[in-house]
Amino acid sequence: MKKQKKKKTHVPFRLNVMFFVVFILFSALILRLGVVQIVYGDDFKREIERTEDVTINNPVPRGKMFDTSGKIIVDNIPLNAITYTKYQGTDTKEMLKVAEKLATLIQKDTNKIQERDKKDFWIMKHPNLAKKKITKKEWDKFEAKELTDKEIYKLQLERITPEEINSFSNEELEVLAIFREFNSGYALTPQIVKNEGVTAEEFAAVSENLESLPGVDTTTDWKRTYASDTLISVLGKVTTSDEGLPSEQLDYYLSRDYNRNDRVGKSYIEMQYEDVLSGQKAKVRNKTDKAGNVLSAEVVSEGKRGKDLVLSIDMELQLAVEKIIEENLKSTKGMAGTGFLDRAYVVLMDPNTGEILTMAGKRIVKDPETGKTEMQDDALGTFTTSYNVGSAVKGATVLTGYQTGAISPGTVLHDGPLQIKGTPVKKSWTNMGSVNDLKALERSSNVYMFRTAIAIGKGKYVQNGPLSLDSNAFNTIRDSFSQFGLGVRTGIDLPNETAGFKGQDKRPGFLLDLAIGQYDTYSAMQLAQYVSTIANNGYRIQPHIVKEIREPVLDQTELGPITKAITPNILNRVDMKEDWIKRVQQGFHLVMHGAQGTARGFFAGKPYDPAGKTGTAQAFYDGPDRKKYGKEPPEVMNLSLVGYAPFNSPEIAMSVLVPWAYTPSATDTRTNLNIGQQVMDTYFNLKAARQAAAQQNPDPNQNVTQENQNAAQ
Repeated sequence: MKKQKKKKTHVPFRLNVMFFVVFILFSALILRLGVVQIVYGDDFKREIERTEDVTINNPVPRGKMFDTSGKIIVDNIPLNAITYTKYQGTDTKEMLKVAEKLATLIQKDTNKIQERDKKDFWIMKHPNLAKKKITKKEWDKFEAKELTDKEIYKLQLERITPEEINSFSNEELEVLAIFREFNSGYALTPQIVKNEGVTAEEFAAVSENLESLPGVDTTTDWKRTYASDTLISVLGKVTTSDEGLPSEQLDYYLSRDYNRNDRVGKSYIEMQYEDVLSGQKAKVRNKTDKAGNVLSAEVVSEGKRGKDLVLSIDMELQLAVEKIIEENLKSTKGMAGTGFLDRAYVVLMDPNTGEILTMAGKRIVKDPETGKTEMQDDALGTFTTSYNVGSAVKGATVLTGYQTGAISPGTVLHDGPLQIKGTPVKKSWTNMGSVNDLKALERSSNVYMFRTAIAIGKGKYVQNGPLSLDSNAFNTIRDSFSQFGLGVRTGIDLPNETAGFKGQDKRPGFLLDLAIGQYDTYSAMQLAQYVSTIANNGYRIQPHIVKEIREPVLDQTELGPITKAITPNILNRVDMKEDWIKRVQQGFHLVMHGAQGTARGFFAGKPYDPAGKTGTAQAFYDGPDRKKYGKEPPEVMNLSLVGYAPFNSPEIAMSVLVPWAYTPSATDTRTNLNIGQQVMDTYFNLKAARQAAAQQNPDPNQNVTQENQNAAQ
């Protein structure tokens, strides 16, 4: 039998090729792993362990405000506060869990919860039910990318029923209120959860449970407080932690390292001096991993409370002047023809430094529902509102006449009715005959000013004839008036100052009205700057309410060292001879002491020897009830008074403005003179009382204060 031949095993060539390729790929993978592990291993390890430094600015208490005598008028009250800091890796579920825990430890007001908050919270608490709010067709569109996440969520919000919104218990609403505060904050920025009414028990309970409340902390916050209700409008307001940065100035503040929920000044002094009052923020450097978890926190800077402001306001004098205004408004309202009277303003200014000692305004406001009236502070009206002021401006008119050559010191003009064709008769309150410039001021001659204006306008008066004047005379008079601060902003260190309103009609009769203060409008602050310019021999000084900026100190009873003293800022020197100004000063003195002075009955014989000018303007009512009268508002009389004292060495300048004091058919109420006399008396009586007290009880800190002032200068 023939032996059978053994069959050889054969591996196909293609399979060998495949094995070879697999071998090559595995070799490449092993080589690559070796490179990653050996060559780049340390680099990847560092990347995994990489940390980021995030610096957070934490707010500090604002600076305080003091009056000129060192009394605190704006302060900070410390408050117990509970805060929450959201970390970069914190998700919604974690925040909700913490909110639920915190709700068992504190009571949280739920009044701020909005309907949208409730809807968002309902979706969060009921995800499955919220999902069912969307139809299968809509989900199919979502899968096909025909609907976005945002559009789906919007549909869910729209389909939540009122019953579902109102289904929350009081306990759940408290959780929502807390969660709402958590969610309004920004990563690594402390957000105030509660700072009003935090009880000692709540503060202690939260402090004891901080380990189980990640992100929650207990701290001390602050609240702005005011010594009295006076001047609050001028002092300004600060935003709340809920308001945060004003939206219209968001970019500005963010560029200056503010947090979005920081409190900032939003009006007047608080806003104007934000950079000074805000202080130096505490800086904390948080070290975080890639996931946003905080690994450590390092205090870079402890921060420093804002600097303090010492205002030029004399609060004792301010309160006394406000009382005078209130009493005179109330007493005058009982007189005939005073139906439109509802406000009055007083400004007291140092004519040598520009310091505002008092800026007082009061307004009678009627409640539209009850009809009852109340007296409200309107100090802002001293520089934000303007009125026709009448003859108080005649000092500027006379000086403009000197400057243009229309008249000279001693010029005599005839005061009798001017009958101009097409214009109502122009006259003074009485026919005075021939008067010179001094008598014209003393007796308040309108016609003298009319004739001066005609000369400025290069016109010629012909009885019963037309009057043609150069229209440039309006600019001539206004430019001259502006040298004293009339018709221009005074430059006070507060926002929203008005420059007043200029009449647009340039017919000749209105030029004559301009010369006696019955055409353009001016504010009480402008009148104070105007009379100060005359009192100090022609220097227009910028008024200011902040006197000093001081470093903050821990001792509540002391002022810190002066970092800046606000020095007088001369805006311009009037382009007039000093002899001319002296001449007008003499006329102002006669107003209050002359035999025929319009203010003689109120100021003659006063020991402080005042000088000044009265004013009465026939105007149109433009108050809160203006719409009732359509295109024909009733005529009213505005009253004003400017003055300074003592005559030979002025230390105080005053303006009084009483709009819509009475109707033309009624008797002059003299409210401007009553207020002015009482204010001047109060100033000098208070000064005398303080001097007497200082002699009996010398201030041991006086030398120290003087040293601080010298150092600052």
